[in-house]
Amino acid sequence: MKKKIVTFSFFLTAILLLTNCGSSKNLDLSKVENLPKSYDGKSDSISAANVPWKLIFTETVLQHLIDEGVKNNFDLLIALEKINQSENRLTYSKRTLLPNLDFFTAAGQRKFGNYTMDWAGNKVTEMVPGRLIPMHLQDYSVGLKTTWEIDIWGKLKNKKRAAIYRFLSTVEGKNLIITNLISEISKAYYQLVALDYEHEVIKETIKNQSAALDLMKIQREVGFVNELAVKQFEAQLLNTKTLEFEVTQQIVVLENKINNLLGRFPQPIARTQNSWEKFNTTELKEGIPSELLIHRPDVRMAENELYAAKADVKAAKAAFYPSLRIDGSIGYQSFNTQYLFSTPSSIAYSIFGNLTAPLLNRKEIKLEFKNANSMQVEALYNYHKSVINGVIEVSTEVNRLKNLNEQLIMKKLQTDKLKYAVEISKDLFRAGKSNYLEVLSVQSNVLQAEMELINIKMEQSLSRVNLYKALGGGY
Repeated sequence: MKKKIVTFSFFLTAILLLTNCGSSKNLDLSKVENLPKSYDGKSDSISAANVPWKLIFTETVLQHLIDEGVKNNFDLLIALEKINQSENRLTYSKRTLLPNLDFFTAAGQRKFGNYTMDWAGNKVTEMVPGRLIPMHLQDYSVGLKTTWEIDIWGKLKNKKRAAIYRFLSTVEGKNLIITNLISEISKAYYQLVALDYEHEVIKETIKNQSAALDLMKIQREVGFVNELAVKQFEAQLLNTKTLEFEVTQQIVVLENKINNLLGRFPQPIARTQNSWEKFNTTELKEGIPSELLIHRPDVRMAENELYAAKADVKAAKAAFYPSLRIDGSIGYQSFNTQYLFSTPSSIAYSIFGNLTAPLLNRKEIKLEFKNANSMQVEALYNYHKSVINGVIEVSTEVNRLKNLNEQLIMKKLQTDKLKYAVEISKDLFRAGKSNYLEVLSVQSNVLQAEMELINIKMEQSLSRVNLYKALGGGY
């Protein structure tokens, strides 16, 4: 007995040596471990990502739009179906760790050749007292059979672990879509508000330019200016009216963009004037970079994909080692249905243990292992990329907001001075102390300054939305 055990141990050792597959690659996580301590030299332990989006976007109309988008957006609905699919794969992977149990029933007939050992031995054998085995033998059976692969090396366990992480990845994918959806709806909404302001400014400018044109026409009648002045003021007015139509079309495009995000057909989008005023004063604390590993869905998604890839490598490595499978069955078997359920006479059972190891197909398994290793490294690079991208996005928006705040102060001062200059130019022109070109120039400048001021306010809103999204808030 001892000799048999030694022989079996030697045989198993030989198989393990033959199936040696090498080692998997070590993962370098230094880029993630060496994250900067802050974004701008200031450390703040509080992050706006912890704040629910309804406390960030407090405007009621915008909240209704976001709620509708979360319910009806097609990308999000597709993501939910992917979660269901991933959950089904996870359930299947769990079942692979358990034995299979099948019910079977069979009926057949066989004939031994006349000049065979089977027939020579069986033709004089009685099946039941007084009855020899016939040349044409029926066989009926019914019962249960099972197959169970014993997970010695953790191959099935690691496949299940990979399925778990991929399920979690799909959940984070859904969270990423929600974050992006809230961001896109909010930015389109604030752009609409900005266009409404631009439209009002243009309408007021058209009114002022029309009054200036009327003044030029009167001045032409009395010979104070010539036809050239009138034509230039007319051209300026036409240019501004053209701009009004451009803004109107931009409004249509943005409304349809929001409708598309909400999964509905074109229709007007309700909005409230001054919607960005309160939002642009809401405090958004950026926290510290390491919190991105917790809050950003894309980082968490990449992390789960990395863990899944690591589990795939372990499962691929285990494929080189011998696998142990147990096959068994139990049921009733008889040559005649009359005796099929005779107990215990017709009870039949079998049990086998199979130890198999790959030999001729080792190259294919080695390629699978190398591929799993490569995919693991790819997942690592994606993880590093998502982390670095997150830090850069937050840093960019933090600095953009600071610069926009300074630009806003300067642009407000410029706009106020240009508005005052318009009134001065009109008075000087009436008094004959300036020419019409100065009036024309200052009117153009004030329109441009007002549009730029609106654009800076809009950029502030968009940058704040981007910062909230970059921090991982929303879902």
